[in-house]
Amino acid sequence: MTTQTNDGLTKGWTASVDGDTDRDGSADGTELPGPNERSDAWLVGRARELLSAPRTGEVGERQRRTEELDALLAEAQHRGEPRMVAQLLRAATVIRIADGRFADSAEPLLDELLAHTRRHGLAVLQADTHALRGRRQLLSGAEDKALSDVAVALAILDEDIVPDIMLGRRTSDVLMAETLMDIGLVLTELGVYEAADKVMTRANRYVRASGGPQMISVHLVNRTRMLLGWGLRLERIGESAMAIERFTTAAAIATALDALFPEGPEEAAVAAEPVVGAAHALAHPSSMWTERLCGMTDAALYPRDLILVSIALARCLETEGHTEQAVKVLGDVRDRLHEHESERTLRLCLIREYARLSGSEGGERTANALETYATELEEQLWTMRESRITTLQTRREHERLARRHGAVERQALQDPLTGLPNRRALDERLESLVASPANHPLAIALVDLDGFKVVNDRMSHAEGDDVLRVVASTLRDTLRGNDMVARYGGDEFIVLLPGAPLHAAEAALGRAAAAVAALPHDLSHGVTLSVGVVSLRPQESAGRALARADAAMYQAKRKGGNGVVSTSAVTEGGGGDQEHLPRLSDVAAVTLATELAEPQADRPWVLPDSP
Repeated sequence: MTTQTNDGLTKGWTASVDGDTDRDGSADGTELPGPNERSDAWLVGRARELLSAPRTGEVGERQRRTEELDALLAEAQHRGEPRMVAQLLRAATVIRIADGRFADSAEPLLDELLAHTRRHGLAVLQADTHALRGRRQLLSGAEDKALSDVAVALAILDEDIVPDIMLGRRTSDVLMAETLMDIGLVLTELGVYEAADKVMTRANRYVRASGGPQMISVHLVNRTRMLLGWGLRLERIGESAMAIERFTTAAAIATALDALFPEGPEEAAVAAEPVVGAAHALAHPSSMWTERLCGMTDAALYPRDLILVSIALARCLETEGHTEQAVKVLGDVRDRLHEHESERTLRLCLIREYARLSGSEGGERTANALETYATELEEQLWTMRESRITTLQTRREHERLARRHGAVERQALQDPLTGLPNRRALDERLESLVASPANHPLAIALVDLDGFKVVNDRMSHAEGDDVLRVVASTLRDTLRGNDMVARYGGDEFIVLLPGAPLHAAEAALGRAAAAVAALPHDLSHGVTLSVGVVSLRPQESAGRALARADAAMYQAKRKGGNGVVSTSAVTEGGGGDQEHLPRLSDVAAVTLATELAEPQADRPWVLPDSP
């Protein structure tokens, strides 16, 4: 049994992955717990295990893995933790895209993943979604659309992305590495090798920092594929010296992969074997690689690996004088890939190799004509490639500017510390909710942090800022998608719950308070929530409702904090014992006094500035 530690959800959680058992039982025949009895970290770890398993030719086995990932995703969605859901959505998407048979079923998952990552501000996984959508577009031959998606992904990563403290540094690095590798795969297949090389070089930093042996091997294999495709492409324009340089570098990486798995058929080594063999053979074609490559052309390989293996094998056969056998290998693979829309750049390399080896049968004139035609074709395609690089940079810059413009607009309505809506955004939203009967009943809550001053005084304001960000994120993630959480100032937040009766709002906010109380101490430093919640009354102004919520919040604090008090539990105005009224904050008191003194006209409510 292999033990895998995942710090992506809560530090210290450990996921045990039973690699030596089947899905329904352990090695001794006892039944293993189902997904609903496993930890969050185990769900993510098991999804990664299913993705890293070697690809087999058995449709039933691939279908089984897809179904198990769907079950894990359903359990994650039931639990609702946004980062876990995003990672499971990605896994369920990747396993479909990796096999063309299930690619169509990836479309709704891609749409859901894109909406989910946007809603929860998961920028890296949002970029990865665009990269995965680019890979999906390539399967149907839509290269221009794939280029647009990868340009968006690059523009997102061009921004200053701060690692998600709720995920942890290691998991953040892994997700960034996976995203960059997915982008690199799209660029490689599009033949934009210079850009792919830069992206993979950037990925290398994250892989070395936090990747395990499996991720390291995947990264090295992808880089080797890229270099081999690059070398074959350079050959087509007569740059033989540069091509040999790429093949030699690929062979050096292949040697490193051989050293990474010296014992033989490890799962990652099996997956790397076709690319490793092709790299050695293309760098130094000889009979010593023929046996290693011979059986691979009949295996269930990805089209890109099949093309690389067949060209490498044909060159080894050619050096032995077996030209006819080499032609047959290339012709068989060409026929097998006839209906495939993907890997157009590599497929043209295969056709060129086939024409080169078989052209002499038509005589010298025919061979020369084919060579001349091929040269003209290569020049045109090279021009298209340069145009593609220009298009990529243009679209990337356009997307960067568009996102920057959108960011400026968002900043005007966003609190810079927590990323939550600010007072201006709250004012606009509350005004629209109050004006629309469809949003009633409308619950309004005021949330204050217990013990926050102690964090600032005893530790630092930087630690206090981290606590505010964690609490803000937890509040946002715990409530419904259409509920609004805004920062009111300092350590106070306001929550708007449209359509929620008071009892339902009180329960929802109770769950939010419990979630904050359950945060690891190194994230929250023991801070809890005191919450006051009210339901907007007919003809009541927003300012008066806020004052009542403030009073209820102070009642929660007087009860010891870490709880929720609604107006039903608070004595209010009119002839009651004023000594039992909770103390209003200075801001709320001024607001309430002003409204009591002035006629209650239908005027827009503007949140008061802090004194």
